[in-house]
Amino acid sequence: MYRSITFVCLLLLSSHVVLAQKKEMAQARSYIKSGKNLDKAEKLMADLLAGDSLNRENPKIHELLYLAVRKQYDVGNEKLYLGQRYDTASLFNLTKRMFDICERLDSLDARPDKKGRVRPEYRKKHAEELDGIRLNLYLGGRFFLARNHFGTAFDFFDTYLDCARQPLFEAYDYMQRDTLMVQAAYWASYSGFRENDPQHILKYADLVLQDSARASFTLQYMAEAYRQQRDDSLYVQTLQQGFSRYMENVYFFTRLMDFYNGKAMYEEALQLAEEALAHYPLHELFLFGKSTVLLNMGNNAESLETSKQLIGMNNTFAEPYFNAATAILNQIVPLERNARANRRQITTLYQEARPYMERYRKLAPDQQDKWAPALYKIYLNLNMGKQFEEIDKLLKG
Repeated sequence: MYRSITFVCLLLLSSHVVLAQKKEMAQARSYIKSGKNLDKAEKLMADLLAGDSLNRENPKIHELLYLAVRKQYDVGNEKLYLGQRYDTASLFNLTKRMFDICERLDSLDARPDKKGRVRPEYRKKHAEELDGIRLNLYLGGRFFLARNHFGTAFDFFDTYLDCARQPLFEAYDYMQRDTLMVQAAYWASYSGFRENDPQHILKYADLVLQDSARASFTLQYMAEAYRQQRDDSLYVQTLQQGFSRYMENVYFFTRLMDFYNGKAMYEEALQLAEEALAHYPLHELFLFGKSTVLLNMGNNAESLETSKQLIGMNNTFAEPYFNAATAILNQIVPLERNARANRRQITTLYQEARPYMERYRKLAPDQQDKWAPALYKIYLNLNMGKQFEEIDKLLKG
């Protein structure tokens, strides 16, 4: 008896739900047919889909939702065409909602029937309608990108590109026929870069690498993504790929040198510098990289010669002066083990280092942490009281 009462209650509840569903669907159809209260029609169907899992299995509810949004799009599009005031962002957002709705409906509509047959009812009609406005997804992405809404911009480019893998659009072969695919992929990666989202950067990066005009920037975005993910292997691999393809772009060289020096991988760093100089023997940054890694390796004499070469090429480039002075000062360290016997040589080296470090101070006054301790030691050992007192006050201050 208890079971029978429970069963009857469930039947009544189910009947009530079905009646409410039919009523709301009828109301939505009425709104859509009249062309009024279209936003209410959309909300009625969205609420049905959100409220009951069974509703989400009903293609007719999804279709009514699509029609409600489509009607809103047509109204907005007509206003823009007639030069009337209308929110452009709203039109783009309506476009994206239509794609989202139809793709969900298509996955439901394409389920095999009891005999295993796949006969989607809405696919052809929806694909034709959406293909005609698909460009608005790309334009919407550019629209939001220009307004620094990078996450939203990515979503639009993502939807545009994702059409290529959607069964809904399988007849259109976008990957082969759409000439904007690579551009959209680049802007998607760029949007991810601007929003600091490694996954968004990388999602379509491989597609952009096919385009030599954009590959250099994309490799930079990819390197940044791997750096954020702390994936040293892919970070270095990407920088190496960029360096090999775009050696003139110093982004890849400088970050590889920083990575190698930071990990004490000096042989790799020196090899990188030599490879770069083999192609660009007078490139100042490549020469500076070589002088720095030689300094790190303890090859002070070679580092000094490279720094002197750089100074001869450009006497306003500050860092070679610091490297030259440091290379000279480093030669003093082993001599100080027997300072008395090596006093004359030590003094000579301090005198040799002094003009380089003083020139570095003049060219890079904001780098006090680098030149002040060195000049302190130089002036102390050369008995330059006035200069020593000035540096002493700076350090204490």
